[in-house]
Formats: sequence, structure tokens, C-alpha cells
Amino acid sequence: MLRGSQKQAAKTANKSQHTAKTSSRSLSTKLTKTKPQQSTQKAQKVQKKSQITTKNSILTTQKRFAANKVFLSAKDAVLASGLRDGDTVLAGGFGLSGIPMTTIRAIHELGIKDMTVVSNNCGTGTWGLGILLNDKRIKKMISSYVGENPEFERQYLEGELELELTPQGTLAEKLRAGGAGIPAFFTPTAVGTLIQQGGFPIKYKQGSSHEIEIGSKPKEVREFNNKKYVMEESITGQVAIIKAWRADEFGNIQFRGTARNFNPECAMAGRYTIAEVDEIVPTGSLNPQEIHLSGGYIQAVIKTHDEKRIERRTVIKQGGGSGDVIDTSAGATIRERIARRAALELRPGMNVNLGIGMPTLIPKLLPPNMDVMFQSENGILGMGPYPLDGEEDADYINAGKETVTLLPGAALFSSSESFAMIRGGHIALSILGGMEVSRSGDLANWIVPKKMIKGMGGAMDLTSAGFRVVVTMEHNNKKGDAKILDQCTLPITGPSCVDMIITDLAVFEVNKATKSLLLTEKIDDITVDELRVRTGTQFDVSPNLRTYQQI
Repeated sequence: MLRGSQKQAAKTANKSQHTAKTSSRSLSTKLTKTKPQQSTQKAQKVQKKSQITTKNSILTTQKRFAANKVFLSAKDAVLASGLRDGDTVLAGGFGLSGIPMTTIRAIHELGIKDMTVVSNNCGTGTWGLGILLNDKRIKKMISSYVGENPEFERQYLEGELELELTPQGTLAEKLRAGGAGIPAFFTPTAVGTLIQQGGFPIKYKQGSSHEIEIGSKPKEVREFNNKKYVMEESITGQVAIIKAWRADEFGNIQFRGTARNFNPECAMAGRYTIAEVDEIVPTGSLNPQEIHLSGGYIQAVIKTHDEKRIERRTVIKQGGGSGDVIDTSAGATIRERIARRAALELRPGMNVNLGIGMPTLIPKLLPPNMDVMFQSENGILGMGPYPLDGEEDADYINAGKETVTLLPGAALFSSSESFAMIRGGHIALSILGGMEVSRSGDLANWIVPKKMIKGMGGAMDLTSAGFRVVVTMEHNNKKGDAKILDQCTLPITGPSCVDMIITDLAVFEVNKATKSLLLTEKIDDITVDELRVRTGTQFDVSPNLRTYQQI
């Protein structure tokens, strides 16, 4: 039954419908009595009016859907996100490239604490996420790399910080899957390592001699097509903070250079995503085909107010020749010797991944006509030499955070796409650094338990992909101990994955089937017997043993 205003509304509606019907009949009668010319003119007027109405409707619709997500300050955006103590924050960036510094500073100033932060690394001591870490605002880090942040390492080793180390490609895919609504996936990365087997110390007890308070659990392994895979659960977070080059008011995003890295994946996996950008333009200004990330993933847009910093400024001296790199660190000559030998493993047409350290020296050593595309896991295929002094750019770095250039034909992409390229077998060769290698080809290069924690970065992904792996390292450590052993004493990065070992003294081929080493080259300054003394395992000598080669 209708009451009061409802009855009145019903009467009004009936009256309106009656009036509309009467008007329609009247108009119909008049039209039939009008001359043909007058009828045509009236029809044209009605059509024109209809077109104007349609156009206005389209413009109104466009305006209605062009939501403005711009906030005047990072603090306002963080407050709007509802970020609270104990929440999970997903932070884009790789080293200091593509980090949302203005937003990080706002979170710091708002005093939010006890956060779980998911990010590839944790900035430096005074920049990036490092400012939150220094003030003990972070309870747990989920990262792939500790790197050159001594406070990060100290807090973890002294039991003040939880750390869930995750291979870099797996971390990117966890975020991408989380944003895509996929709860878990299988990957070959980390099979046979401490990460898969469990027992990695997520947290040490404070005040103890590195007694484990929280240890990682074993992960499920399944076999597909006679190959083992680890199950990994995806990651999402309450708030994601990303950095980009340009955005429109709706939040459509464009990235620049290698600053893309983990930013798209973090944006996808966040319930509320804050995009910090260098430039904000009106909605509609960006070509839809040139948008790297849809504004559908973005809830807030702010303008950055912080400079871009370079973690490792690496350049070529102006007028100093293509090989004259500014490098005053100890051991530069030995590292370059190893890099020159490793460069001989490249073949025209190859896509080659270069790990951090010595491998990053290789691009500058190649002849100009060498047709090789170098891949860097932070999002480059077609990485070139170091830039000329004064031409370095904070948005163009390699996996070692060094400034680089791009070759003609280069492509830039996100971290998850980079590791899809790796896991999918689209790379022919990877050249990595190492701490230890066993005679069966096991590689260890990511941690010294209870003493030094670097993190695996992308190495576990690279060693599990199935393509050729060459390890470059000095033959002995600083104490003179052998680094080529019967079995690795350190937790391994990958089992039976190394095909060749190149040291400053010799070159060995690894036969993984027979678990044996074959000496194929050595420097002239050392005998085979002397080399045996400095090597921690037995090896065979090639009948075609030759002098250590250089490009």
C-alpha cells in the first residue's frame, strides 16, 4: 500500500504519462496535416537537436569518467589510504632507481610503525626505505637483496628485524600474481636450496649467538614434465607506493628507463596504490597506446618533491677511450682480466644475462661489430656500455645499480617481464659472480650464515632456467682459501647449474653428469701443480690445455 508522498508521487507520475501520451497524439495529428516541405524542415530540426543532445551526452560521460585522483601532498594521500601500524606496504624501486621517496618521507613523518615492507631491497642508510629502517619502523622485510645497506644487515643478524629472503624473479611474480587474483603458482626457482627446503632464519633471537627464533618452512615441490617446481604463494598489501615518470589525473602511468622495475607489480598488488610522479598532465593528454600502466590500478597521484640519486655512478672519462673506465677500487686489473676471458663465451645473436660485479664490465670490452644483446634483470634487453662522464642518468642503471646506456634496438620492461624472459628460456647464456663452486657445478653466492647476508637477487632464477651458466670469480678468497671445492660449504644458489668456471688463474669446464672438472686454460705464471694446491678439489687436465685467452 502507498503512503503519503508515495501516493502523491504516483498521481504525479500518472498525470505526466497521460500528458505525454496526449502531446504525442497531438503532434502526430499535426504532422499528418502539415505540408511535405514543412514536415521535412521540422524533421531536420528534430534530428539536429537529437545530435546535439547525443554530443552533450558523450561529453558529459567523458567528463564523468575522468576522475581526478591528484592529491596536493603525499601526507594527504597516505592518510586517505588508511595505512596503519602493522600494515603491509608494497614499495617499488630497484636500488635507488624508481623509488617513491616523497611518499616514503610522508610515511616516516606520520610515525607509522611495525610495518611489513615488500620491496626488492631497502634503500641505503640515509635514502629510500633506509630512513624507515633506521628508525625501527619496519618489523619485517620481504626482499631479494640486502646489498650495500649495513644497517639492514645489522638489524637482521642481531635479531631486531625479520627477513624473508625471496628470489628476485619469484618476488616479482608473487606481486604480479597477487594483483591478478592468482593465489599461488609453481616455479623452478630455488629447487634444492635452503629457500625450498626450509630452515632459513627469518628471525634470530635478540641477544643470542644467532639462535633461530623464526625459521622458514619447507615449500611444496611437484614434478611437471620430469622437472621439479616449487609452489609459491602470491603477495598483496594494504598499500602500494610506486614511482613513475608521468601520470594523468586519472592515474594512467608512463615509466622512464629502468625506473619501471617492480613498480607495475606493486601497483597491481596493492589495495590502495599511491603513484608518485615527476609530471602530472590532464586526463586525455596521454596516447592510450603509450600508457604503461592503467589508472585502474591507481587510487592516488602525487607529484614528487625529491631528487633522483645515483647509487653507483659509473662512467667513461671524456676523451679517455672506450675502455678507460673510472674505477679506483682494488683488484680492478684482475676483474677486467676475468671479464675479458668471459667475453669470449659470447656469440653473435645471443641474448646474454649479466649478473652484478665482474660480469657488468663485459659490454665495454666487446668490439663494436659484436651482435649481442645484454639483458639486465632490472628490465633491459640491449644494455650498452657505461655512459660518458657527465651523461649519466639516474633512470638508466644495470643490475649492479651502475649507470649504463642502451644499444640501438634495446627494450625496457618491468621486473616480472624480465624474469618471464629468463624462466621462459629466452636467454642463451648467463654470466654470474660466485663465492664457491663445487666440482658437480653447484653454485653458492648469496649468504655466509650468521656473518654476511647479501641475498640471492636474481641468481636463483638464473641458475634454474636451464640455459648455459658461466661463473666468474677469483680463484682464492682474501684468506687464500680455495673457492672451487668438492662440495660447497655455503648454502647453495643452485644445484648442478654451472657449465664453466673462469677465475683469474684458470678456466674449467664442468661435466655435471660425471661431477668432474676439466682444466682447459691457465695463465702462464702458474704451473698445473701449483694450481692443484690452490684448488680445493681434483680436476682433469685437457690434452689441449692452452694459455689463458683474452678478448
